[in-house]
Amino acid sequence: MVYLCQHALGLPLDLLEPFLDARLLRDERQVVVDLLRRRVEERIPAAYLTGEAWLGDLRFRVDPRVIVPRSYIAEVLREDLEPLGIREDRVERVLDLCTGSGCLAIVAALRFLAARVDAVELSPDALAVARLNVADYGLDDRVSLFQGDLYKPLSQPLGQRSTERTYDLILTNPPYVDAPAMAALPAEYRHEPVGALAGGEDGLDLVRIILAQAPSHLAAGGHLVMEVGNSRDALEAAFPQLPFTWIETTAPVSSVCLLAREHLVPTAPPAARKRPRAA
Repeated sequence: MVYLCQHALGLPLDLLEPFLDARLLRDERQVVVDLLRRRVEERIPAAYLTGEAWLGDLRFRVDPRVIVPRSYIAEVLREDLEPLGIREDRVERVLDLCTGSGCLAIVAALRFLAARVDAVELSPDALAVARLNVADYGLDDRVSLFQGDLYKPLSQPLGQRSTERTYDLILTNPPYVDAPAMAALPAEYRHEPVGALAGGEDGLDLVRIILAQAPSHLAAGGHLVMEVGNSRDALEAAFPQLPFTWIETTAPVSSVCLLAREHLVPTAPPAARKRPRAA
């Protein structure tokens, strides 16, 4: 509520103390009351009311065309990646699948300053928001946006056949909410695009495709970083042969996993046990 008041009054979001004793004009009070009423009565997410969302200190444009950015992958990209086997100086191409507002593609471009980033989104409406965010950060020359279904827009015609783009790092926060959880969503989440949330009966409809096709799009030594939320148990049960590394974040239960390309290649021998969690 404090954030909404600061936004409504045009106050700096990181400086509250000097304004605590301020008195509001009648029209200012009305602006604040109207905004809070919509939040309380209509249960509209704060990000949609303000038109913005934050990942750390990065601001992104947001409206009902896109899911509200809240991916824990952004936290992962702020940390030292070397313990995960990711050499920052060797990351030259990054792919962000299901980019939504483009937030993770932008976070990646700002972390890997020498890398080019491709971002794919099925929804043309969401992609329009992503374009605005990419432009806001001046990254049009390094972040390329593609409209389409997962990896499909990335195939490049080469004579009579097509070749696939390959990446050192694939990031994805796909729709992963299972059917029972979708039925029980709080009112706030029902304002968000259903297609950005619903992952099928067990939450893994798109996850299965992402995993199956990832080896074709990962360069040698490449890695996949994927967020699956509460579908973690379902994922581990569906793919017991995969040695998931679960990366610790501020989430109560780690929901971001990492897999190296060699673990995803069908011919690779299954691991005997899971790796220890990364710190």
